[in-house]
Amino acid sequence: MARVYGAPILVVDERQRALLDLCYEGSRDLDELSQLLGQKREDLMRVIEELKAKGILEVEKELVDKVELTSEGEQYLTSMLPEEKLGILLKEFSELTLSEALLKAQELGIQLSSEEVKIGVMHLARLGAIRVDGQTITLASEQALADALEEARTLRSYISALVKGVPPPPQKVEVLKKRRIVSIRKIVKIRVYLTERAKEMMREGKLVYAKVATALTPDIIVSGEWKNTVFKEYDVSIPPPRLYPGRKHPYLEFLDSVRELLTEMGFEEMRGPHVELEFWNFDALFQAQDHPAREIHDTFFLKNPKQGRVRDLEVVERVKAVHENGWSTGSLGWGYSWDPTRAMRLILRTQTTAVSARTIYSKGDGEYRCFALDRVFRPENLDAKHSMEFYQLEGIIVSKKVTLKHLVGFFNELAKELNLGEVKIKPAYFPFTEPSVEGFIKHPKLGWMEVFPGGMFRPEVLRPLGVKECNVAAWGIGIDRIAMAVLGVDDIRLLFSQDLEFLRNWRIPVRW
Repeated sequence: MARVYGAPILVVDERQRALLDLCYEGSRDLDELSQLLGQKREDLMRVIEELKAKGILEVEKELVDKVELTSEGEQYLTSMLPEEKLGILLKEFSELTLSEALLKAQELGIQLSSEEVKIGVMHLARLGAIRVDGQTITLASEQALADALEEARTLRSYISALVKGVPPPPQKVEVLKKRRIVSIRKIVKIRVYLTERAKEMMREGKLVYAKVATALTPDIIVSGEWKNTVFKEYDVSIPPPRLYPGRKHPYLEFLDSVRELLTEMGFEEMRGPHVELEFWNFDALFQAQDHPAREIHDTFFLKNPKQGRVRDLEVVERVKAVHENGWSTGSLGWGYSWDPTRAMRLILRTQTTAVSARTIYSKGDGEYRCFALDRVFRPENLDAKHSMEFYQLEGIIVSKKVTLKHLVGFFNELAKELNLGEVKIKPAYFPFTEPSVEGFIKHPKLGWMEVFPGGMFRPEVLRPLGVKECNVAAWGIGIDRIAMAVLGVDDIRLLFSQDLEFLRNWRIPVRW
């Protein structure tokens, strides 16, 4: 607010004054203002809010239905409705089969599709203009046909009017909607009008136009223009708009932290394909070919291509021998005829243990620690604890001296670093490890969750892959469930949420 000869005045800029002039005679719709001023709605809203804050404008908002043409409706802007096209044919030929209708339309230069014939028949039959006997269409009433064509022309007139901004009558909107010619969308209608204070100030000349600057620049100072410039007041009491800079998804941040932690513990990351052979996912891990986990209700199979191959035929023969008779491992094997065709089927890997099998095959005996943190796929029912696609943290510790005690110690150390609290260990069974264990942690809301399965790889796994002297401790951790405990969520689906509001407000606990 400023003063001229002691009288209070309000200074507005050019855009504000133009908007106020348009609203002087009465309320205006925002879309109307946007068109008259040649500015976007969103740009005008800032001007409107500024004037509203000064007590010059009032804003009314109303949720209304907006009728819009569908893609099918847009076709009828330049084309007749299907019943009109079919009606023209029936005027010329009083009886037609469905197939003849397409040929006759082509002869008369009418673009008519088989789908339009069906639509036209439906509407003409509804109005009693035609009879349908099997594939034959017969004109039943010339008057009914004339009425049907008149109704169609009326509908097209509503379509043309809608493009010009004139909506159809309410009862016709329902008809057009049922025919999928129009759709209805909820929009916010905004109207603005001058307050009595604004009208009084305009009449008394207290609402004046001036150039308004938002910043004092060197050019304004040097030119002396600042003497005739009104500077926009800066209200320090109004909080600035909150900025949301780009950030990594909180769950991916957590996974990166786990990678960093394992690297600090001396592990090297290993990688493998998502589309895997049953050979590496099951057979190389001494999982029998009739095991229930290898059926369609537990595994995703590829349709095309269905088969892959393993170049090293010797490792295939060794795995075959282990399954059939135990080979040189001292085991009896599974005692069945192993099917190499089944082993070469392609699947989405169900466990990152397949990556461990590939790594052991490539490295053989030695002293090394490796981990894989990647996705696996299983046909699970989606709920708070399960998902059909999830991350698994797989690892192996290869050494002549490693034992199950070292594996349990690793579980406890990892739980300590991740602040998971107490770990409970119990015996377990897995086809490829012996002895085997399962580790459980307690989620505040979901209770005890199994997250640390592991054990010592059996000779039936190691010997065919070329490991003869070393032991291998292996584990496959449900990292999604651990993330739920660390990140404070009680639904596994939230880990993959794309809700920006939820992600912006998600605070990750302070970590190690």
